[in-house]
Amino acid sequence: MLTAADAKSAKVRDRILHTAYRLFSSRGISQVGIDTILAESGAAKASLYKHFKSKEDLVLAFLEMREDLWTRGWLEAGVRAASDNPEDRLLAVFDVFDAWFRRRDYEGCAFVNVLLESEVNSPVHRAAARHLATIRHFLSGLAQDAGLERPEELAEVWHFLMKGAIVSAFEGERMSATPARDAGKLLLASWPKKELTSQT
Repeated sequence: MLTAADAKSAKVRDRILHTAYRLFSSRGISQVGIDTILAESGAAKASLYKHFKSKEDLVLAFLEMREDLWTRGWLEAGVRAASDNPEDRLLAVFDVFDAWFRRRDYEGCAFVNVLLESEVNSPVHRAAARHLATIRHFLSGLAQDAGLERPEELAEVWHFLMKGAIVSAFEGERMSATPARDAGKLLLASWPKKELTSQT
């Protein structure tokens, strides 16, 4: 049974993580120190280190939360809601992005940002790469459902378009989802499809 002390501790952890999420998403991990997180969360340093052994552990928890909220809860959910057709769902990625890019608080892709900020092959770097791979796995599933040949390869190329659009939007080209979508349509039109086998 959860005690009052346990509930209070969990609430503090949640407040620290949500504060870190907001700051890391908008400013990046290298620009946000532990003292800033403590000041904005109102938590004591002892409380932070009780739940997270280091800033690295906090960043790893942030990445997990980002996948849950952004990849699963926003991107995948938005794409699935847009259409029942797998090819249309692939294109819907850029429709979802278009609305995201136009937001005043657009912050770019946290996984890419962390990947670029972290030391190569460090735990944080590897974690960011794994979370990006989760996105490609989702795309590969859509390509598979659409009957496209080499779905994993298609997912890689599709992810190139997505990351390019994200960076362009971060540069200030907030309409970059449109040309990326157009390129995606051309790619789908030329990509080989599996032949349907007739059953006798």
